[in-house]
Amino acid sequence: MATPGRSMIYSSLLFSVILSLLQMYKGKFASSELMTIVGGLICSLLFLLMLTFIGNYQELSGMKTGWGAVILAEIVSLIVASTVHRVCITTCFLFSAVFLYEIDKIYGMILAKSDSKARRY
Repeated sequence: MATPGRSMIYSSLLFSVILSLLQMYKGKFASSELMTIVGGLICSLLFLLMLTFIGNYQELSGMKTGWGAVILAEIVSLIVASTVHRVCITTCFLFSAVFLYEIDKIYGMILAKSDSKARRY
């Protein structure tokens, strides 16, 4: 299992690579409707990577992770989406909301599993 430090480094590297590729090909992403939606999807992946980075940073520094991390990661991803196309902002927000819902659902399942193991002993 990856430590928070490693996960933070990997997410920042992936964020940088995806951001630079997105900026290199932003003309291609703005060229058609389908590619604009794909651009929003890629920007929402940037949201996930930024959220991972912020969460791991807060865990390493001993702070509590909350909605502030989500809002900051969403603002950064929406700003990046605005550099590609206006429609990318909307699709990025929608995909990010879906990803956030799924992350919360997975976290709830993991937490329920750990609670059941703790009660057994």
